Amino acid sequence: MTTAAAARDLGSKIGALQSSVEKVIRGKREVVRLALITLIARGHLLIEDVPGVGKTTLAHALARSFDCTFHRIQFTSDLLPSDLTGVSVFNQMQHQFEFRRGPIFANVVLADEINRTTPKTQSALLEAMSDGKVTVDDETHSLPHPFIVIATQNPIEHHGTYPLPESQLDRFMMRIRIGYPDAEDEKQILRSQITYHTADELVPVMTAQEVQQAQKRAEAVEMPEALLDYLMSFVEATRESEFLLLGISPRGALSLYRAAQASAFLDGRDFCVPDDIKELVVPIFSHRVTISPKYSSPLDESQEAESVIRELMDQVEVPL
Repeated sequence: MTTAAAARDLGSKIGALQSSVEKVIRGKREVVRLALITLIARGHLLIEDVPGVGKTTLAHALARSFDCTFHRIQFTSDLLPSDLTGVSVFNQMQHQFEFRRGPIFANVVLADEINRTTPKTQSALLEAMSDGKVTVDDETHSLPHPFIVIATQNPIEHHGTYPLPESQLDRFMMRIRIGYPDAEDEKQILRSQITYHTADELVPVMTAQEVQQAQKRAEAVEMPEALLDYLMSFVEATRESEFLLLGISPRGALSLYRAAQASAFLDGRDFCVPDDIKELVVPIFSHRVTISPKYSSPLDESQEAESVIRELMDQVEVPL
């Protein structure tokens, strides 16, 4: 198979992967697209929304749609770091300690209600999300590839929760909301209860190896110099804005760069365009900034951040 034919075949499988997830997450094509961009860009996804809109279902559907290992971790206040990473257990038969892997050792890890566990346990994810490995008892263990953490949290529930620190938030490539379905889509969901697909009914349409191939092809997508300057203009705008106490870090800039490449790849292009950047600025930047008291609005903190980022977008000139 030629290189061009292989690229087309891979592109068609990515399209099938998106269609598979959309069988379960109805009427949320853009949400599914952002999740796939995160996967292809080797990132991690934070889904923040009210209960019952499909946060957990989206993670299940993505994991079931390609042939991979999947673990769900329900985060609670008594969860320990070793419950995630694993623990060394003494083997009496062999008279030595052996490492028992925790649920973090999977291709897709669903961290359900991540803000319900303590900061100590939350921090156990840092090395895994940054480097794709885990260190236990001075021994480093590599995680499988591809590897993505999909975390969920409910923004309206504050009792017994621990907000994610900035260093943890910065490890997530995107923060998205699913939102309520529109009236017509919700009517279809209610009317098709018998035939409605669940995540467990989905069959894999890609292998883990093919996902890795897609990741490598996305990394080869060209980013023209003018677009790179455009991207950096957004980054500089966040650092200079009077309404932000904390601007975008280099890790945040790199996340936007990689996600723009993945967006172009999903559209079947080997080069980026301004729209690849514009569609991703809000979900990639909004959770990485800190709002200044000078910015006054009736919105909650996360919505304020999105509002400021959109205002900065209007101020940055789009390259022709």
